Amino acid sequence: MPNTRGSSFPARLKGLFIGPARSLRDPELFRKLSLVAFFAWVGLGADGLSSSCYGPEEAFLALGGHSFLGIFVAAATAFTIFVITASYSQIVESFPSGGGGYLVASKLLSPTLGMVSGCALLIDYLLTITLSVASGTDALFSFLPVSWQPARLAVAVLGVLALTVLNLRGVKESVVPLVPIFLLFLGTHVFAILYAFGSQFSAIGELGRTISADVGRTTGELGFFGLLLLVLRSYSLGAGTYTGIEAVSNGIPILREPRVRTAKRTLWYMAFSLALTAVGLMVGYLLFRVVKAPGRTLNAILMEKITAGWGLPGYGFVVLTLLSEAVLLVVAAQTGFLDGPRVLANMSLDRWLPSQFSLLSERLVIKNGILLMGGAATVLMLASRGMVSYLVVLYSINVFISFCLSQSGMVRHWWQERKRIASWRGKLAVNLVGLVLCGFILVSQLVLKFREGGWVTALITGSLIAFVVFIKRFYRRTQKSLARLDRLMTQALDRTRSPDGRSKRSNLPTRCPARAKTAVILVSGFNGTGLHTLLSVRRLFGDQFRCYQFIQAGIVDAGRFKGAGALAELKQHLRKSLAGYITFVRSEGLPAGGFPVIGTDVVDEVCRVARGIFRSNPNSVFFGGQIVFPEETLFSRLLYNHTTFTVQRRLHQEGIPFIIMPVRVTLPSPRTGSLQGA
Repeated sequence: MPNTRGSSFPARLKGLFIGPARSLRDPELFRKLSLVAFFAWVGLGADGLSSSCYGPEEAFLALGGHSFLGIFVAAATAFTIFVITASYSQIVESFPSGGGGYLVASKLLSPTLGMVSGCALLIDYLLTITLSVASGTDALFSFLPVSWQPARLAVAVLGVLALTVLNLRGVKESVVPLVPIFLLFLGTHVFAILYAFGSQFSAIGELGRTISADVGRTTGELGFFGLLLLVLRSYSLGAGTYTGIEAVSNGIPILREPRVRTAKRTLWYMAFSLALTAVGLMVGYLLFRVVKAPGRTLNAILMEKITAGWGLPGYGFVVLTLLSEAVLLVVAAQTGFLDGPRVLANMSLDRWLPSQFSLLSERLVIKNGILLMGGAATVLMLASRGMVSYLVVLYSINVFISFCLSQSGMVRHWWQERKRIASWRGKLAVNLVGLVLCGFILVSQLVLKFREGGWVTALITGSLIAFVVFIKRFYRRTQKSLARLDRLMTQALDRTRSPDGRSKRSNLPTRCPARAKTAVILVSGFNGTGLHTLLSVRRLFGDQFRCYQFIQAGIVDAGRFKGAGALAELKQHLRKSLAGYITFVRSEGLPAGGFPVIGTDVVDEVCRVARGIFRSNPNSVFFGGQIVFPEETLFSRLLYNHTTFTVQRRLHQEGIPFIIMPVRVTLPSPRTGSLQGA
């Protein structure tokens, strides 16, 4: 437990539930945080494995009175699982740093299609959390007295909140406690399936004859094409079975090195376990002639038939198996909490969403993304009142949008690389087959579920797309205005060089004389905004400052937190950026120096360095530039953080002078392209 003695009550409470801050200086940090294949299988594979609780049943019931055609649906299900797994294995190889549906579509098709894929995935992961917790809660309450039902929604909401807190603690911390539940589910179901096959081995021949007779009867009633359409309908309605396979490609950054090998091993763990449980259960329905009964799942009926005659141990096994299903359904929400924030972070790095969604907490998790997913799932749970029958209609549509775009991008990739990759035909074939299967399922899902409520998913996804497009346009307009300031960099660099190309006055000291009046400027990189702040200080204060120091904080966000090598590159980038300012000031005949700092919280790191500078030289005055828009709007406040104001408030509380220099931007009109503002 973290040492919180002397801390405030909120800090102690945070330390108790969330845990102490992690140190970026820990040489074992990435090894401690990353997941080996087994833990990744638990954290990312629970969603797919839990789908065997409802996917095979939904497909089986869709056959109606022709249930023995389920053997063909089972075979198609296994084939699809391995095709999608093989295709995502190729995606993992091609995108070793993380190649989820958003990144694949963005890089191989277009940024716009990548955005569509990302929005579809976000809604899918949101539904994964909500539906998983709601389904698990329903299953748990099926063991309790009916009088307890009014508490079901409250328990479901508490489940979402508990998972949110668990994920705020860390990736591994959120996965390890789930291992016993995962293994219990897998153990009970594998045992039941193997026992079912073993005990009914002598009936397999009769099953084959029954299937043949059912095929003949169905063909006589519906014709061959009618039979085919019935099987395809059943196959597409069981498509929830395949959700979760894509999670590994999105979650590569949290896997143990070598990540590609770990990711591929995780994928195949998922594929074999999912195929075994989904197909095994469906064949079990046929071997034991399972028929739907009111208020009971097919899995419950199957388990009771398997354990008939076992007495009290059989009843205990059934309860244990069904309880493991119920709890695993809740655990399946973990996939949404692991991958949803990752998609949010990737989209924010590309300016489709506010940059705050790429920031890491002191526990080095994507805090804002986790809070958003947890909060949105809570709202959706309350809005739907946790009705699984309603949520399941909305589910599994969006993931196939991402599947189709990813497969399309890979097909295009292999075709473009056909002259450089000898095995391109086989690789293209795998992704092409995956595209055909996923495309068929997507169209079927839209047709079959649209009127039942699938239109709600389309409406929500479309609204999210419109929202992120608006954000992107705002960022783009602002960037065009800031580009005018960036031209200052070229002019500044030209001024720092002599006619022979060498830097002028490069022999000046980098440290300020003791007690010298010093201007300390907070910058975010060697750019026009920072130079505008520097020149404003020079213009307003003239020669009052005889030395300049610069502080640049490198944010370790989701885009940079990918290994020790990435942190070393960030440090080098900071030194290079600060060197630009130092060279410029020294060319003016003044000493200058820089302080590069790295952390997840810019304000904390900057204030820490500022305190040290002020203690050593009380004649220091601190400055920071703040972008000012012609009009303050909700989007300007949301999309451009107010770090400078926060730093100023913190330093003022400690008696350290900090002055904000306004950096006015002129936004191009979205219609005319002309500049607005002075």
